[in-house]
Amino acid sequence: MNHFGRKPEGANLDYLGLKNVSAAYWNLAPAELVEETLHLGQGMLADTGALAIDTGEFTGRSPKDKFIVKDEVTENTVWWSQFNIPFDAAKFDRLYQRMTAYLNGRDVYVRDAYVCADPRYRMNVRVVTEFPWSNMFAYNMFLRPTAEELETIQPDWHVVCAPGFMADPEIDGTRQHNFAVLDFKRKMAIIGGTGYTGEIKKGIFTVLNYVLPQDKNVLSMHCSANVGKDGDTAVFFGLSGTGKTTLSSDPNRRLIGDDEHGWADTTVFNFEGGCYAKTIDLTREKEPQIYDAIRFGAILENIGFEDDGVTPDYADKTRTENTRVSYPLNHIDNIMEPSMGGIPKNIFFLTCDAFGVLPPISRLTKGQAMYQFISGYTAKVAGTEAGITEPTTTFSACFGAPFLPLHPTKYAEMMGKKIDESGAKVWMINTGWSGGAYGTGERMKLRFTRAMITAALEGKLDNVNFETHEVFGLAMPTECPDVPVELLNPRNTWTDKAAYDAKANELAEKFVNNFEKFKEFANEEIMNAAPRVKATV
Repeated sequence: MNHFGRKPEGANLDYLGLKNVSAAYWNLAPAELVEETLHLGQGMLADTGALAIDTGEFTGRSPKDKFIVKDEVTENTVWWSQFNIPFDAAKFDRLYQRMTAYLNGRDVYVRDAYVCADPRYRMNVRVVTEFPWSNMFAYNMFLRPTAEELETIQPDWHVVCAPGFMADPEIDGTRQHNFAVLDFKRKMAIIGGTGYTGEIKKGIFTVLNYVLPQDKNVLSMHCSANVGKDGDTAVFFGLSGTGKTTLSSDPNRRLIGDDEHGWADTTVFNFEGGCYAKTIDLTREKEPQIYDAIRFGAILENIGFEDDGVTPDYADKTRTENTRVSYPLNHIDNIMEPSMGGIPKNIFFLTCDAFGVLPPISRLTKGQAMYQFISGYTAKVAGTEAGITEPTTTFSACFGAPFLPLHPTKYAEMMGKKIDESGAKVWMINTGWSGGAYGTGERMKLRFTRAMITAALEGKLDNVNFETHEVFGLAMPTECPDVPVELLNPRNTWTDKAAYDAKANELAEKFVNNFEKFKEFANEEIMNAAPRVKATV
């Protein structure tokens, strides 16, 4: 077997059952991985210099094909659910043997990296991939060891990714030919049948969501985070489409990271070394930091092109609405190095409320924060997914249910404790509709949302008057710099007040119904924060 690139002293792949691969390319530089991708005909260069690739059949995660090995380690700790599907240990072994048989005789690409910017929690990850661009994704998204560290690095976890290997459900026990399986005993993630790179990133995120809260007393969070000029840290929770990446990319604040963080005793720290941003309808005017980060070293996924064949067309949805770009954090100018900040002073829950009911900004009590954190609400609108023709409520516990191997209340309890200890202020931001529901009202303007967040961060809402939302009990400021007063109470923006009241009641009922499954775990303070559904005559 031939070895190329910077290989740790004495390292090989024999212990992974990969002693007969054709060639192993260790820790190649991005330029070398781009060259390999182009040579194999698996990508092209856009006019920005970014590498453009097509992930194949899958352009997003496949939650129904994500499994966790159920054994003595996980049996009584994992939250077995639609997101954490049990997988037999013997079947894992057999599937992995078939996977290594597929890879032996082929070239593979090996990446040594780590996660967790706070050195107290560092976890080394060795990623073995079939394709060079998958390896480049790992380079972009995980933290990068120094050349000296690469000489002796020892992996704590492994990821083996072979998009070309198709599972046989009858033999392997999978649902279909694609799979992503975590084995906490072997400390290994295996991914096959899908080229979607996000499976690599979210696999390790799931690992950290299991390990850090249980073993390290660190709250793992699906959030973005940044730091102001005075050193104040802010975190932003939100599901896809709520503006998490956009709103944390603030030219006046330094970015810690856009997606995955840990909240320890004295720090908030990034798990990753890069950003994985949506590019659909991207413009420099709307998101200059992301737009300008798309240069050589970035990877564009599943995008379309203008007629010249090299200029990205970010409005093109031909392949998917989930077009993406991955790039190292250092593609952005104002970042925290290392990717750490102090404990948060402000926490923002972002929601895109397509019903036009929730206030554009509101202040939450601790009980409300816990209730909203467990609920994890947003609304999908027509066009975001096949079959959706009107606003659809989406509740994802802790704003990241698919990646939570522990029960959501474990994270919620930690969040409540952290809020108590830190004294952080918690805000809900509605980036969705005002003046009516989707189709009638208008989307909240980004400049107003930014103005509200800035006012909260700068303490300009500390001494203004607040009024209480009749149904949701949220405290709404009656004034905010650079924001029209009439926008602050959503009921005032509706011409038909009775229609607003009915829609608010409808949404409240959805919250209450969703929370039923958590009631037995919730204390009185949390339950008192539930919205008040009004009886209809």
